[in-house]
Amino acid sequence: MRIRIFLKFFLILSLIIILGIGFYFYSIIKKLPPIKDILSISPTQSTKIFDRTGKILLYQINRGEKRKIIPSSEIPNYLKEATISIEDEDFYNHKGIDYKAIIRAFYEDLIHRKIIQGGSTITQQLIKNSLVGSRKTIKRKIKEAILSQEIENYYSKDEILTSYLNQICYGPSIYGVEEASQLYFGKPVSEINLAESALLAAIPKAPTYYSPWGNHFDELIERKNFILKKMFKLGFIDKEELQTSLSYKIRIKKQQENFKAPHFVIEVKKYLENKYGKKMVETGGLNVITTLDYPMQKIAEKVVKEGALRNEKLYNGKNAALMVEDPKTGQILAMVGSRDYFDKEIEGKFNVATQGIRQPGSTFKPFVYLDAFKKGYCPESIIFDTETNFKTPEGIYHPENFDHIFRGPVSFEQALACSINIPAVKIGYLVGLNNIIKTAKKFGLTTIKNPSDYGLSLPLGSAGVRLIDLIKAYSVLASDGVKHKQWLVLEVKDSQGNILEKYQDKKERIEDPKYIRMINNILSSKKLRTPLFGRSLKLTYLDNIQLALKTGTSNDYKDAWTIAYNPNLVVGVWAGNNDFSPMTKSGSSILAALPILHSFLEKIKNTINWGVFPPDDQCFANKPILRGEYIIKVIDNTGKEYPQLHNILYWVDKNNPTGPSPQTPSDPQFPGWEEGVIKWAKENIDNFSENYNIIPEKEFQFKKEGEINISNLNIKNGQFISSPFNIKFTIKSKLPLNKIKLFLNNNLIDQRDIKNLANNLDYNLQVKEKLNPQNIIKILIIDNSGNKKEKELIIYQEEKLQK
Repeated sequence: MRIRIFLKFFLILSLIIILGIGFYFYSIIKKLPPIKDILSISPTQSTKIFDRTGKILLYQINRGEKRKIIPSSEIPNYLKEATISIEDEDFYNHKGIDYKAIIRAFYEDLIHRKIIQGGSTITQQLIKNSLVGSRKTIKRKIKEAILSQEIENYYSKDEILTSYLNQICYGPSIYGVEEASQLYFGKPVSEINLAESALLAAIPKAPTYYSPWGNHFDELIERKNFILKKMFKLGFIDKEELQTSLSYKIRIKKQQENFKAPHFVIEVKKYLENKYGKKMVETGGLNVITTLDYPMQKIAEKVVKEGALRNEKLYNGKNAALMVEDPKTGQILAMVGSRDYFDKEIEGKFNVATQGIRQPGSTFKPFVYLDAFKKGYCPESIIFDTETNFKTPEGIYHPENFDHIFRGPVSFEQALACSINIPAVKIGYLVGLNNIIKTAKKFGLTTIKNPSDYGLSLPLGSAGVRLIDLIKAYSVLASDGVKHKQWLVLEVKDSQGNILEKYQDKKERIEDPKYIRMINNILSSKKLRTPLFGRSLKLTYLDNIQLALKTGTSNDYKDAWTIAYNPNLVVGVWAGNNDFSPMTKSGSSILAALPILHSFLEKIKNTINWGVFPPDDQCFANKPILRGEYIIKVIDNTGKEYPQLHNILYWVDKNNPTGPSPQTPSDPQFPGWEEGVIKWAKENIDNFSENYNIIPEKEFQFKKEGEINISNLNIKNGQFISSPFNIKFTIKSKLPLNKIKLFLNNNLIDQRDIKNLANNLDYNLQVKEKLNPQNIIKILIIDNSGNKKEKELIIYQEEKLQK
């Protein structure tokens, strides 16, 4: 009776256990992915960011796994056979699980007294790595066993092996044979040889221990040699291949932290994440070719660091930034956001070039003068640099020049080239602050907002801008008024090689070239900038290269800038401190940023195909003060002359400068401007009070002033010419001509006295004098009332260029 009860109980218990096991297996099988989807599950792939050549890897973006998937055709048979030899020699015979291999692995490990070979098949390892994980549980082993056999029935052996080689770990964060080959050998896996294939196959058993960069390289070589012998034993290679590979000395690429051009890379990463999403960037295996010129970037990083360390000692300026743009394309060629990205003490990760909003100082002035030229003023127009009080809603504004010197009458071009502040404020007032901001935004300086935030100090660069935007604005000057969209990326491909985006220039003309050329002519004139730089002039130019340049310093010495440009390159440098602490005043206005820029240009000058700016057109003006005359004479009916000397508001209406002069000056700024001019005149002109600004009692008229124009000039500014050469031009004058003089490098080479009182004349001369590498031609024309017209050109010796 008891036996029956026991048997009955045993049968019920057995049935329960069998049903429980069956249910357990069913619950596991039910959650397994469909077999057809297993190899289509894409592992995470790194996004790789390259320089513009596509050969220099700047950085990989990933979630801890550096990987690139490649097809079977790019994996050498040697590598496949080496992997099979050490991992799963019966790979082509079993169906996912190799029971004999388990026994064989135990035997091999026992003979060598260390772990040489594992018992899991390649198929099992693929399932473990891609799907079920490595956690040692019964449930995981069951899944692995079921899926390993199922996958063998659905996929070919080569598909399984290729997937395995694309996923297996070859070192910390290094996954897949392509990534391993690039990092360890510096070449694609398709190019590695038999010995290198065996070495790669030796790593996955213990990727950290057998890392080629680790402390167990000898053991790695020993394991590599074991694999080669195993390949020979299995018939994969012959004896000659074995001996050659055993003796081959493998060269391992030096381990590097692949984070080149970090500030630039971070900007690219932001761009990619905004466009494609963070997940895609971290796991999608994008291949990104950027605009970066890496050799240029390395030079930029070097000169910025050296310059910032120098500034720290001399001016208490610890940081600097530099950017380079190709103005013809808008492509960013170099970006250095600080002297050291990894320096926490200076907040090195903060990218001053793209994130810092700093006062540009005088580097903002060209856009003020550009507006003035558009309103009818000329480079020769006169503005008075005198002590001046400006009326503002807040009270009296009293700007100062950086050197505290008042120069009296200066031309617009002199004022701009020498960064004189008081003329800039006056010109800004004449132009209008709203117009200045409108132009600034059009050129890309979008951080400048409400004019009331800055007042009359706006022309002095008191509104904060970013270096990347300032470079964009100057690129418009460099490209003759054409604005190109800025680019960081040339091409983006997905993991399958499909092109997602490709560089395509986007440009628009935003300014009339004739006004742009006036600015470029001024800023590229070494003669005009000489009074400002003095002994530092050599830092502002490159021999035989036309280079426009502008420096700037904020009023409180917190920021120093230098921008240099050519039709084929724009470079900008900022120097200062991230915490906005000021630098010392002594020299920092010029010598904190300028030496960094000059050092950079000297190092890259032979790598650039430098261009020449188009020549500027002659500016015609209908008023003497706009033509460069500041003493205007009136005559009474007896012919007696009365010289008049006043500020520009006496002669022009700021809302219509080329229109009629005001009958009675009524501009609110007139009294303050006139006071400064009269004070200067009394101090600098003998008997000014007795002889000037007297209105004759008798009927009078303005003395007829001459206007001399030069046209049809056959030589362009910046032209390359061989000697001898002809110079031709046409002269048109309101008054009869008196003399024509031609100078070459300050030497008079031709003088003509006009005896027939002609108003129009065609000039032609063959110049036989020897040319220097760089030459200055000056044309001087004088009419019979003493009015003068000067024009200067820079030309280059063509033979020198060819050498």
